[in-house]
Amino acid sequence: MSEPKVFISNSENETKQFAKDFASKLDKKSVVVLTGELGSGKTKFVEGFLSYFGLENEISSPTFTIVNEYKNENATIYHFDVYRLSDSSEFYEIGGDEYFDKGICLIEWGELIEDALPKNYIHITFSKDENDDNKRRILIENT
Repeated sequence: MSEPKVFISNSENETKQFAKDFASKLDKKSVVVLTGELGSGKTKFVEGFLSYFGLENEISSPTFTIVNEYKNENATIYHFDVYRLSDSSEFYEIGGDEYFDKGICLIEWGELIEDALPKNYIHITFSKDENDDNKRRILIENT
């Protein structure tokens, strides 16, 4: 495991730009788990991530569908929101683990299905700043 990295974002635009830059460094089968309380920046991160692939206008929350697929000629991205799953067995039931080899997987609330995740993934934790509503601490760790 490499050393964790921290990025401090002072705005939604900085979070989106960070995500766009981050997306440029991933391979086509990366798994990225996004953790943080509601409103901490996970969806803004996904918007910025998708913008690297020219897909930012396609985003919709997968809250009720569990997974949304975004595709262009360069990549396939699966955006999961597993908040409503009771445990990892439900993730297996929908064939969630089969997506890991098909494209980039962004998994919001992925800590809820940690035992179903591949051995190597990137874990990004978003934290709000108590004193500044726009500021976020973004911690990036490789497992």
